[in-house]
Amino acid sequence: MASASLQFFAFILALFGGFGDIAATLLPNWKVNADVGSNIITAITQMQGLWMDCTWYSTGMFSCTLKYSVLSLPIYIQAARTTMVLSCILSAFGICITTVGMKCTKLGGDTDSKSHACFAGGVCFILAGISGLIPTSWYTREIISNFLDQTIPESSKHEPGGAVYIGFISAGFLLIAGVIFCTSCFKKQPGAWIYPPNQHHFPSTEQESNAGYNLKDYV
Repeated sequence: MASASLQFFAFILALFGGFGDIAATLLPNWKVNADVGSNIITAITQMQGLWMDCTWYSTGMFSCTLKYSVLSLPIYIQAARTTMVLSCILSAFGICITTVGMKCTKLGGDTDSKSHACFAGGVCFILAGISGLIPTSWYTREIISNFLDQTIPESSKHEPGGAVYIGFISAGFLLIAGVIFCTSCFKKQPGAWIYPPNQHHFPSTEQESNAGYNLKDYV
């Protein structure tokens, strides 16, 4: 019962992690640059994501531009696109597989089959978490290195946006869920005797007769 509850908790974490991965992949605020300028009316907020760049003006206007050219993008953005999509796919596979393998469901056949499915789903979650953690870490490193570079003007510097934090949290949820699913599938096997203890069985009548014979000799 405790293992089933733990698997259900891990499944909820995996759901949050999967939806967070999708949200982080689609959101345009991976890095943000707020430029107030000389007048608050002309203040703008520039946001850059994996698929589009958006600009929000203080007047309420909002415009976005899609990144059509893939080859013109920096290598870390191309890698982030690929790994984040892979993370979303792996998390979706993990959710489907663990739904079959969880102990609280009636799918998946016998206990061994459900354990194997549960373990496979946990592996998918771990791989999804790693695939989501790599691009967010790389993207954050690029933002920090450009921010600390003295040769880059202040107007071209950015800070990590909300999508990066969502990506980190989602990757953590998926890693925790994967570890729980993988560890909850192992069975505790009782230790087998390598050398079984020697047990000698003597008939009770034979023991009594021998005991009586020895007593008579001593008398």
